[in-house]
Amino acid sequence: MEVIKLNQLNNYGVSERFFTEATLYPEYQLARVIAQYRGKYKIVTEQGEMLAEISGKLRYDTEELAQYPAVGDCVMVDIQPELAVIHRVLTRKSLFVRKAVGVSGQAQPVAANVDIVFLCMSLNQNFSLNRMERYLSIAWDSGAVPVIVLTKSDLCDDLPQAVSQVENISSFSDAIPLSMFDADIGEKFQPYFQKNQTCAFIGSSGVGKSTLINKLLGNTVMETQEIGRGDKGRHTTTGREMFPCPLGGVVIDTPGMREMGAESADLSKTFAEIEELARHCRFRDCTHTSEPGCAVLAAVESGELDSRRLESYHKLEHETSYDGLSSKEIEVKKCERMFKEVGGMKNARRFAKEQRKRK
Repeated sequence: MEVIKLNQLNNYGVSERFFTEATLYPEYQLARVIAQYRGKYKIVTEQGEMLAEISGKLRYDTEELAQYPAVGDCVMVDIQPELAVIHRVLTRKSLFVRKAVGVSGQAQPVAANVDIVFLCMSLNQNFSLNRMERYLSIAWDSGAVPVIVLTKSDLCDDLPQAVSQVENISSFSDAIPLSMFDADIGEKFQPYFQKNQTCAFIGSSGVGKSTLINKLLGNTVMETQEIGRGDKGRHTTTGREMFPCPLGGVVIDTPGMREMGAESADLSKTFAEIEELARHCRFRDCTHTSEPGCAVLAAVESGELDSRRLESYHKLEHETSYDGLSSKEIEVKKCERMFKEVGGMKNARRFAKEQRKRK
């Protein structure tokens, strides 16, 4: 009977490391968060699925959004008659986050303990190399291994060229072109799914994540919608949810995101060639904007490096350099960047004062 109980958690990708850590809290039961709603969670325990909420103490002790439970988290719970109470989040091995809307300086957890994250982008008007570079940077920073999925390849006018462009920026990531008419979708994804493996699908609204997951699960569990006018995808998934996958392990679907703010990002893998070139710059603190002896700018000048690539690198670098700063500090840093050409804020004030005198 005990083996059957453990299999219930094993079916949802709970590995041995979490069973071991759970022994530190014998007063509670081990569970995994498999869905997230507004103010509530769905968890799976040895007894099966049930709703849960976080304890008052955990809520009081939690200072940041990223510390709250997320789909994929393994948690310690107390089973109550009507619902379970989450008392502790076990140590995460990875965390995929995005900037929270309307909460300054906060990171919002998207999915936890993910092994493989499939970054989905459709090969229609949604196609954007800048967006994929953003996704890759955030994914590498999360601790998960990113795999690029190019959906709706049947809508692409020049598939080989599109795949080549993505492979040029993919660094260490695989790229899978995909059409919903493909008969071998399961075969293409089989290498990434195995026992106790957690895979998540992330991408913009309407790229076909839910349709793809339905095909992998062999059942229509996710609601789908037709593509909207103007080739824009319609938002279908409204919550985050986890499902056991016949290929092995579990799969997490996430809501489509019009834009994913980069709370933190690993640029060293996504822009590996820029990081390598930077080692040969004359100055160690080179910003690759206007400094003499900049190897990165020289590569752009010679055509070795695409200028679009460098612009994307600068944008993500600037966005993530605000990590840990207060709102006031962020504004000061933005102003310093704005007035860099005239030597910073102090010189900018002096410049403005001189301009007023001339008038």
